[in-house]
Amino acid sequence: MQENKYLSLLAEKYETNDKVASELINLEAILNLPKGTELYISDIHAEYKAFNHIIRTGAGNIKEKIDTIFWDEDPEEMDRLAMLIAYPTDMLQRKPKDLEASNDWSSQTIHRLIKLLRFLGTKYSRSKVRKAVNEDFRYFTEELMLSLETNQSEKADYYQQIIKRLIELNQADKFIRSLCMTIQQLTVDHLHVVGDVFDRGAGADKVMDRLIQFHNVDFQWGNHDVLWMGAYAGNMASLATLLRIAVKYNYLYELETAYSLNLRPLFLFAEEHYELNSAFKPTARPDDDLLGVENQARLTKVHQALTVIQFKLEGQIIARRPEFEMGERNLLEKIDYKHKTINLNDKDYPLENTCFQTVSQYHPNELTESEAYVMAAILSSLQKSEKFQRHMQFLVEKGSAYLVYNRHLLYHGCIPLKKDGTFLSMSIGGTLYSGRALLDKFEEHIRRGIRHTEIYDDYSTDLMWYAWAGKCSPLFGRSSMTTFERYFISDKTTHKEGENPYFAYREKPEIMDMILAEFGLNDSQSVVINGHTPVKVASGESPIKANGKLMVIDGGMSKAYQKTTGIAGYSLLNDSYGFKIVTHAPFTSIEEILAKGKGNESLKYFLEEKPKRRLIKDTTIGDKLRADIADLTELIDYMS
Repeated sequence: MQENKYLSLLAEKYETNDKVASELINLEAILNLPKGTELYISDIHAEYKAFNHIIRTGAGNIKEKIDTIFWDEDPEEMDRLAMLIAYPTDMLQRKPKDLEASNDWSSQTIHRLIKLLRFLGTKYSRSKVRKAVNEDFRYFTEELMLSLETNQSEKADYYQQIIKRLIELNQADKFIRSLCMTIQQLTVDHLHVVGDVFDRGAGADKVMDRLIQFHNVDFQWGNHDVLWMGAYAGNMASLATLLRIAVKYNYLYELETAYSLNLRPLFLFAEEHYELNSAFKPTARPDDDLLGVENQARLTKVHQALTVIQFKLEGQIIARRPEFEMGERNLLEKIDYKHKTINLNDKDYPLENTCFQTVSQYHPNELTESEAYVMAAILSSLQKSEKFQRHMQFLVEKGSAYLVYNRHLLYHGCIPLKKDGTFLSMSIGGTLYSGRALLDKFEEHIRRGIRHTEIYDDYSTDLMWYAWAGKCSPLFGRSSMTTFERYFISDKTTHKEGENPYFAYREKPEIMDMILAEFGLNDSQSVVINGHTPVKVASGESPIKANGKLMVIDGGMSKAYQKTTGIAGYSLLNDSYGFKIVTHAPFTSIEEILAKGKGNESLKYFLEEKPKRRLIKDTTIGDKLRADIADLTELIDYMS
């Protein structure tokens, strides 16, 4: 009965057998097209300019296509063509100033762009290419592409007249810009963000706006993302932490402006209760023009205030959630305030740079009335921010704890393992969860926390904070987060954050096979794509592990990591022939790249032998299309 109702509704959409047959033919044909190119990127950490450059250049894929088509042309000209496609507005300002030379350049450039667009369009249906083209120039674009497709020499004057009139009517620049944007879109068909858009940089809101504009994107949450989602859901510890990180890395003012935060109570509170403390001086930024003496002093005080508030709020969660087994991290209760020492693992350590004047030695985790007011005011303004609401809802709509897509497994942090290499269990609500079930349970609570932002200290929002710093968290993957020790203890042995055994076992193919099987992936071509941990290239580490079963693509865009890694990390391309690893040099500036006339990435195949070319029928989209084809086949019988 239910099936007949579904078919009846489907019949209303298609109306006649001829229309059903037409759609069947279309879908069956699409199954045999090559799969689109996917780009995987992770750990953006709010570095908008570097991220935007990767998107605009298709992580170097545009240049590779140019080299394939225009292999016999001047390499420097082809570098400039790639930069034109990536930055059309900027590069159009650099075209020849002489009118005749400018017109010749425009004509030649249009020809080249049409040829490239035609090459890219061969793997897509004509309908998909048409939709990617700017509506104002759709007719001209299709006509010019057709000239290349059919080589109609008898229409040469017709096609040349189109280009000539575009130039004469001052439409050439707009047309070139339109072609460039279409090429950008067709170069990367699907973007996967494998976690951590937020923290350490000032441009998180711009990254999020860019992701929302992207034509086809999914998102696997990282621990930094869930920290922000937890703040939106009302978890005060998460909110204090993201604010502390913002002031530590010196982008608190940008955060205030981007999301219209009410930080005035925080500034007044910090000014009243804290003194200068050089250990809390924010990190200087090369492009910073804000840190004058007055601002430097203000942010140093704010930094201390947020740090203390964070540790108080974390202590409250740890105390009310004994099942998290984090009692050893309830640190304010372990301090001897008289002697300024702390006991960790039965050893006393002296505390330095302390700022505990608002901490009660009898109730150390209790916020003062002023601290509670400050946090409530900031949370209220954050949750009311229209832009922040839009960004968080995007993360919920497009995001997940992990993704199985095109026979591959994507996740940000890790699959928690025991020392013996088996799955680590965690008790949630009195039931033990491990492997895939553990990630599913975290995702369930993250979504529940976002749905109920009016509840500030329920289990779901507390678990969102645990996802940030808990030892069984699949998004964190360490035994503890030693923020307190780094601030207040000089003995660096206390700063170490032990890694989950996953990070040692991920070098073993059999462990990766075990993890893939846990998610229903038994295809020999299936791989794990993982972010979270910067690859230390300078120390000889490779992003390709477990004989190609695992690829670690931490974007490495955060400047805080680049001294350690030696590069700006990796991204990954996957087209119908297989994977290509992309190495990124540290991003300097758009001006420098444009002046140089070339990008800062290099591509290489990581597979020695290309597998059989993958078609859409071999993909997740293909699975959906086959289901649609089955429905339409049944509909034909129903309508007959």
